[in-house]
Amino acid sequence: MILYRLLMLAALPVLALMAARRGTLAERMARAPLPQEAIWVHGASNGELTSARSVIEGLSAQGDTVLVTCNNPTAKAMVAGWNLPGVTARLAPFDARPVVRRFLRARPRALIVVENELWPERILSAPMPVLVIGARMSERSSRRWARIGLMRRVLRRLSWVSAQDAGSEGRLRDLGLPADRIGPRLTLKSALSRDEGPMPPLPHPREDTVLAASTHPGEDEVILDAFRAQSRFRWLILAPRHPARGAEVAALALARDFTVARRSDGEAPAGEVYVADTLGEMSLWYRAACVTVIGGSFVPKGGHTPYEPALYDSALIHGPHVANFAAIFEALDREGAALPAQAETLAATLGSLDPLRRGIMVRTAASALRPDDAAGVVLTALNALITRIRVDAR
Repeated sequence: MILYRLLMLAALPVLALMAARRGTLAERMARAPLPQEAIWVHGASNGELTSARSVIEGLSAQGDTVLVTCNNPTAKAMVAGWNLPGVTARLAPFDARPVVRRFLRARPRALIVVENELWPERILSAPMPVLVIGARMSERSSRRWARIGLMRRVLRRLSWVSAQDAGSEGRLRDLGLPADRIGPRLTLKSALSRDEGPMPPLPHPREDTVLAASTHPGEDEVILDAFRAQSRFRWLILAPRHPARGAEVAALALARDFTVARRSDGEAPAGEVYVADTLGEMSLWYRAACVTVIGGSFVPKGGHTPYEPALYDSALIHGPHVANFAAIFEALDREGAALPAQAETLAATLGSLDPLRRGIMVRTAASALRPDDAAGVVLTALNALITRIRVDAR
C-alpha cells in the first residue's frame, strides 16, 4: 500500500493539470461541495450507472441522501438528468490519500461500488461499509491481481460482494475475498427499464436496420464486410465502444464505398452506415434496430451485455468471445434466443434472420433473461449493515 500511495502522489500533479484543463479540478480534488452523510455510489461510466439505476432509485425512494460519482462528465450529466430526489452527481475523487481523506470529511454512511471499480485508497481508507454489486473478475485479471498482494487487502476490507457469475465469484474468493462476505449473484444489467423518449427521424424502418453495439478495434471491419455481403438489411448503425474512435470507424466504412454519416458531427441518421459515436444514446439505437450484433465478441474482449438489446426486442447475434457473460450466452444459444457466429459466417447469419425467426428469438430471449430483483437484494444487505453499525455503536 505504501508503494501505491507513493505512485498516486507522484501522479497527482499530472492528473490535476489534466483535470484543470478539462474544468473538473475542483471535483476531482474533492473541493466541490458534497452532501453530508450520504450513501456513496460509484460506477465508472454510463453503462455501469445505468445498470445500477434501480439501486439508486431504491435508495432515493427510501429517503436516503445519495452521492453518485463517476469518471466522466457525460455519466455525471446522465445521472443528474434522472432528477431523482436526494441524489447528487459528482466526478470521482482521484485515488490519492490526501484527496480521499478530504472527500471522506463528508462522512458517507456506506460506499456501493458498481462492478470493477476497486480503487485501493477509497476502499482501505473507508470507515464505513463497502459493498460491491455486479462484481466481475476475468481469468486474465485474476492472474494479474494474484501477483499483487494489495488486492487481498482490498478484498478483505469489503463488507458484502455480489458477483455476476460463479466464475467471478470463485476467482474473487481465490484472491482473498472472505466467504462470509459473499451475497447472492446478481446481474445488474438485467434490472433495466425501457427508455420511451422521443426518437430522431430515421431513414429506414426498424426491420431494415441492424446495430453493431459497442465495437472494438478489429471487429468493425468484420461487421462492415458482413453487412456488405448480405442483402436482408439496408442500414447499419455502428456504435464504437469508445466514441473517440468515430473518425477511424467512419474511415473504415468510407474505404468500403459506403455512404457514411456521423452522430458526433451533428449529422442526422442517414447514409448506408451511421456511426453512432456519442455517449449516453445507446437506447436510441437499440430501439432503431431489429437485430443487434454484440460488440467485443468478435475480438477477445469478452463480449458486452445482451440485456439491453433484448430489453428493446432486438434479436441477438454474437461472436465467439463472450467470457464476460459466458453462462448467459450459453443459455441463450441453447434456447435459440441468440445466434453465435464467426467472422466468416456473420453475413450468412444476418441473411438468415427473417421476421419469423427474429420474433421467435426475441420472445425466447425475453423469457430467458428474466430480471433479478437487484435493488431489493442490495438495499436489504445495505440496510442490515448500517443497522448493525448502529447497534454496535450503542
